[in-house]
Amino acid sequence: MDRPSRRNVLVAGGTLGAAGALGAAAPARAAARWTWSPKGSVAGAGEGADPRGVWDPEADRLVASLLDRGEVPKVNRLLRTWTKNGQPLPGGLPADLRDFMERARQLPSWADRGKLATAVDFNEKRGLYLGVTYGFASGMMSTVIPREARAVYYSKGGADMRDRITKTAKLGYDIGTSNAYRPDGEMVVTCVKTRLAHAGVRHLLPRSGHWSRVADEKVPISQADMMVTWHSLPTTVMRNLVKWKVPIPAAESEAFLHSWQVAAHMLGIRDEYIPKSWEEADSQAEQVLTPILAPTPEGIKLADMLLNLGSTIDGGVLSKPILGSLTRYVLGDEIADWLKIRRDPLWDPVFETAWEPFIAVREGLLSLEKAPGALQKAYWAFDEILRLGALLVLSEGDLPISIQIPVTNNPNYPG
Repeated sequence: MDRPSRRNVLVAGGTLGAAGALGAAAPARAAARWTWSPKGSVAGAGEGADPRGVWDPEADRLVASLLDRGEVPKVNRLLRTWTKNGQPLPGGLPADLRDFMERARQLPSWADRGKLATAVDFNEKRGLYLGVTYGFASGMMSTVIPREARAVYYSKGGADMRDRITKTAKLGYDIGTSNAYRPDGEMVVTCVKTRLAHAGVRHLLPRSGHWSRVADEKVPISQADMMVTWHSLPTTVMRNLVKWKVPIPAAESEAFLHSWQVAAHMLGIRDEYIPKSWEEADSQAEQVLTPILAPTPEGIKLADMLLNLGSTIDGGVLSKPILGSLTRYVLGDEIADWLKIRRDPLWDPVFETAWEPFIAVREGLLSLEKAPGALQKAYWAFDEILRLGALLVLSEGDLPISIQIPVTNNPNYPG
């Protein structure tokens, strides 16, 4: 597979991408006491420590040292050339970084190559639906995860949302490729670079007075934060596919989960926090994700930025209403109202009445000729929505996408 450009990453990886990637997400309100047992994890055991007080100490110490030594610009330049999982690390990297990356790039001992291969089949069959759910269930959900919204808004990524989303969309793209974790794939590279970028945000963001004044934490992107965002990805995606009655064989469902379990490990999440099954994932999500969703001024602004990404195609006349209605349909009225998304008299009812029949036609469960009239009229539009113009808007030529360690916070909010 060719190295993904901004354009084909977004086309294959999701309309808006997983806008939070596995970035800083966590509760804004006082969260309940951590009660989820590590017996339900892929590790099957653990200390059971509250993940809100656990970060990524090895990566954090390393990246803080690189920033203090002024070596990050050099490191970012060198790492632009590291693009394939099996590729040797570039020469010239600091020794401590090289040692860390050689360890961090290794798949966990429990990774199952057979399940990862089956996940490829799942992704190939459901690619269009995954695009929608990554983009609108996960991407837009990130704007009502208060800590994530604030961290994105005030960190460097908030200064250029197109660039930010393009890079975070790469995660959804890479995990869906046929060679995701193979030597010629890129998922391992993306995870390791994202892990380093997270450590950079942890070091820099507490220095932002703007962030500190609104944050309810001293250090962002805890293990709990990352798991919250993880649930906004595979857990939320699977819930929507089930709601849309997409028939998924048990083996493929398990394999899809496994691909994301491996991703969580590669992103620096401790095995004792990674759910071992969908049942355990739902149980954990009910404690750490569902209760903490809430609007923030930063999240509302980010959501509006996302909805306006198609404006260079049609001035927002069509794309913004479609994106807004799809968001309302996927996430529900409450979240859409939080984000101040206007109701649309045309597209809201179209999604309500025609989306599930559209999925049934796509799955071969219903013929288009026998489908409701509303679907027959909307089918072409849905087909185009799945390849939405917002994907092309984010393309800035065919330059390879490079996830980097930040060296500053959002320059629009200095101090």
